[in-house]
Amino acid sequence: MSGIIQYKNIQRTMKWQVIVFSISLFYDIACGQIQYSVFEEIKAGYVVGNVAKELGLDSKALVERKLQVTSQMKKHYFNISLENGNLFVANRIDRESLCEMEDTCFLNLEVLLENPVNIYHVIIEIKDINDNFPIFPKQIYYIEMSELALPGTHFILENARDADFGSNSIQSYNLSPNQHFKLGEQVTTQGIRFPELVLERALDREKQGFYDLILTAFDGGETAKTGTTLIKVVVQDANDNFPVFSLDTYKIYLNEDAPNGSLVCHLNATDKDDGINADITYSFSHISEKALKIFSLDSKSGEIKLKGALDFEVTRNYEITVEAKDGGGLVTRCTVLIQITDVNDNAPEIIIKSLFTPIPENSLPGTLIALINVKDQDSGSNGEVNCHIPEKLPFKLISSSNNYYQLVTTSFLDRETTPMYNIAITAEDEGSPPMSSKKTIHLLLSDVNDNPPVFQKPSYIVYIPENNTPGSSIHRVQASDIDDGENSELEYSLVSSNISNIPISSYVSINVKSGVIYSQRSFDHEQLREFMFQVVAKDRGQPSLNNNVTVRICIIDMNDNAPKILYPVAESEGTTIFEFIPRSSEKGYLVTKVIAVDADSGHNAWLSYHLLEIPDTSLFVIGQHTGEIKIGRDLQDMDSLRQKVVVLVKDNGVPSLSATVTLNLVMAENFQQVLPEIVIQPKEPGPSSKVTFFLVVSIAVISLLFIVTVIVTVINKCRKTNSQTLSLTYPTQLSDGSLPLPYSYDVCVTLDSHQNEIAYLKPIQNVPTDNLIDTGDSVTGNESTEDSVSIYTFWIFLFDSR
Repeated sequence: MSGIIQYKNIQRTMKWQVIVFSISLFYDIACGQIQYSVFEEIKAGYVVGNVAKELGLDSKALVERKLQVTSQMKKHYFNISLENGNLFVANRIDRESLCEMEDTCFLNLEVLLENPVNIYHVIIEIKDINDNFPIFPKQIYYIEMSELALPGTHFILENARDADFGSNSIQSYNLSPNQHFKLGEQVTTQGIRFPELVLERALDREKQGFYDLILTAFDGGETAKTGTTLIKVVVQDANDNFPVFSLDTYKIYLNEDAPNGSLVCHLNATDKDDGINADITYSFSHISEKALKIFSLDSKSGEIKLKGALDFEVTRNYEITVEAKDGGGLVTRCTVLIQITDVNDNAPEIIIKSLFTPIPENSLPGTLIALINVKDQDSGSNGEVNCHIPEKLPFKLISSSNNYYQLVTTSFLDRETTPMYNIAITAEDEGSPPMSSKKTIHLLLSDVNDNPPVFQKPSYIVYIPENNTPGSSIHRVQASDIDDGENSELEYSLVSSNISNIPISSYVSINVKSGVIYSQRSFDHEQLREFMFQVVAKDRGQPSLNNNVTVRICIIDMNDNAPKILYPVAESEGTTIFEFIPRSSEKGYLVTKVIAVDADSGHNAWLSYHLLEIPDTSLFVIGQHTGEIKIGRDLQDMDSLRQKVVVLVKDNGVPSLSATVTLNLVMAENFQQVLPEIVIQPKEPGPSSKVTFFLVVSIAVISLLFIVTVIVTVINKCRKTNSQTLSLTYPTQLSDGSLPLPYSYDVCVTLDSHQNEIAYLKPIQNVPTDNLIDTGDSVTGNESTEDSVSIYTFWIFLFDSR
């Protein structure tokens, strides 16, 4: 949304800048130079200036002198209109790609004129707009800083870059709020601004070891654009902290029968510093010779272990002083007191009397898992045993008589979350120190069908080309079930539905096991563009669970329809289409227009028009995209009275499809000269004189009806409009090769028999659309237009009757 708002602001800014500054233009007649200015990113078709007005040329001279504009660049950014001499924007202009960071940006054009040859130089200044965001060279910058750095320390950062120029480039920077840093700025002799990171308050790595700061660059556009980068400040350590033991005095109780290698104590000293300053080594500071023979100390881990035998009756206590030294030489000491106790040398024994595994995952709380018996060969408090299991497990132990325990569930279980439990049972006596033993029970959960199938996607959209082979695979839908065994085996089926009262099974089918969807017929994009249906995935559990998903099939258009010519209309094969051309017609005269449509869509429906057969290639030209046939040069007396032209209409598909229509063009001074050419044609002698007689009578009757109709229509028109013209219409405009909303050309037949001609005037509205393509809009013609169409239809019928 913010991008759309910024784009609209740019358009609004450009509009007002164009209005305020207008288009600064000047030229020097003596040197033939013209200058304009225009903003970059201006829309195509924008008129920069009128070259014809600057050169003092009228519209006729533009065509006669073949006004054209050229450029030395590969891409043409400007073009010129031969109709009015306007110089307009032809393609998108990007000042940054043309001139990069130059102060001024000019494009040099040459305007050429012939008869006589003149060359005028046109200089167009491309003005900058704020259409680029500031960009930093890196997304993340890393800065290492000692925690002993003094406030006021500066760190120069890289500046951001902006492809725009002048005030639209970088103007300022901003640093995200923090307690230790502020933003400074360094300006070079070239005026380039480099941001600086300035330390305001002292750092303490032990409190905070790194900082994330956001640096933002702002440009100077009317709607400012910004760019950001992340600055990561890493605080380096200084040796300003002593090692610290977790306890000042460690009291250790050690059984006399502890074996060699037993861990007596694990000393743990920590240092808030970092790196080598936090590397701690342990050593004995004070220890007796007797204790030195029994205990050992690991200098790295701080573990004190037994390396000799203990004897409660000889020595009951040991006192040892241990020192911890960091890499910077700072030392801390602690005291280790070791007390030797009499032994409790029999550990409890755990016996599993019965075990029930696996159990269903939907077992109720309180379900019995195992029956456990505990024994200890010691006596007194050393023989009293207590059992327990980890608290986080959904089980508990219930004590019963004679050292028996029941292991039961405490909540509902879920196999899909945890399919197996390893239950560690710990038995500990009440000796001093106590002895304990552990035993692990492996409990399996059996599956229950409590999870429905889940599809990989919430919905599927499949694109297939039309004219596909029936029975071919279209797509595959997949679902999964986190249950086990038959509860996870899935079957696929289609939900019964209809498309245009036809069952979905007539369109597609699905493999029950794999989920592969097959087409049951060949699809036609012109008849069916898309359809939807639902697929059900069902497991084999008891009871079974299911889920469904929507599949949308989109039919892609292929070029399988040839263009259809709507006008001129040939009612049957062999019918000849006649068009009348006055002898006085000049170059550019509109003879007729070929109108065609294509049932395909997109590129496949883009139509182009070409002259396939023509006696004289210079006599007629056709608009490649409009289908308008015009006179290519002035008519000459030696030109044939009748011209046969074959027009080819082809689409833009691959391969391309086409259609043709044949036109007979009749040239004469007036309409009376056309009738003998069209109506009175020599007939080859036939076997039956009756056929010839009926043909002659039919032509005479048609001619008489035509004259009466013309006279009645002319009288009616003179009464209504006092005008000497009758309006005839036929469709003329096409959009991308297809027939759009109805339009028409205004064709007039004058009353003077010496000046009978068909002349192109202007588009008119309210054309009857009964014979056109339905566009969804209704347009109703007036009475006079319907009369004109009737006359025009009658005239075409007269031409075709030969």
